[in-house]
Amino acid sequence: MLKQQSHIVAPISDELKSRALNTVNQLRERGTADKEAIDRLYNLIVELTESGLDFFFLEPLRRLRAGNMMMSMARMGIGSMLKGSKMVVHKVLKKLDDRSLKDILDFIEEIICEPEPAA
Repeated sequence: MLKQQSHIVAPISDELKSRALNTVNQLRERGTADKEAIDRLYNLIVELTESGLDFFFLEPLRRLRAGNMMMSMARMGIGSMLKGSKMVVHKVLKKLDDRSLKDILDFIEEIICEPEPAA
């Protein structure tokens, strides 16, 4: 569905991609939104969020060669955003049922795309 719409892109490492897809597959096979599944999903979402925040907020500053003070202020702001996001994600995932787990796993698979071949 996302590929039929305009969208923004944030790169992730091959290692994070592999770990994310492995986690999705393992949780899909289990099919149960138990405490272990919720903890693993929470950790994955946090890691993907951290990667995206770094790319969208810190990467432009790195490209502009921002100074240490500006980078420190940006990291502090991102840290606050991440802390708030973690609380919300944790609260939502605590109420997760098996169907909702499947929906979130589908979404994660949908947003992880293969790189385009080099021209």
